[in-house]
Amino acid sequence: MGQLTRTGIAIDDELLARFDRFIAKQGYGNRSEAFRDLIRDRLVGAALEKPEAHVVGTITLIYDHHSRLLPDKLMDLQHDHHHAVIATTHVHLDHDTCLEVLVVKGQAKQVQMLADLLIGTKGVRHGRLVMTSPSVVLTKTA
Repeated sequence: MGQLTRTGIAIDDELLARFDRFIAKQGYGNRSEAFRDLIRDRLVGAALEKPEAHVVGTITLIYDHHSRLLPDKLMDLQHDHHHAVIATTHVHLDHDTCLEVLVVKGQAKQVQMLADLLIGTKGVRHGRLVMTSPSVVLTKTA
């Protein structure tokens, strides 16, 4: 962790009051950590805009496992992109519905392409990709 530097900012009273209520609900003990998290989030977002950025993330899928050949199609896509898939978890939500979470890594453009292929597969009801960049400084302070 680097040395902390104090800085001052001017914020409209109403905006600051809304921010204080928001961070209280989020469980922040102080504004400083909340501001640091906002800055980290913007830095990660900027890093993810670069197609060659190294990312890690999750692809979450919800689908009907009775859809014709869907589980096989999803498994084939995962095998075709085995270099990007670190781990998977498969959960039976009910008799018909499955939740699958893939932990992925690689270049942002490759991870996005895999997520698009999986989520776009006929029979997938819902899917979402969440990425972050481990190369961006994400250290929390005490």
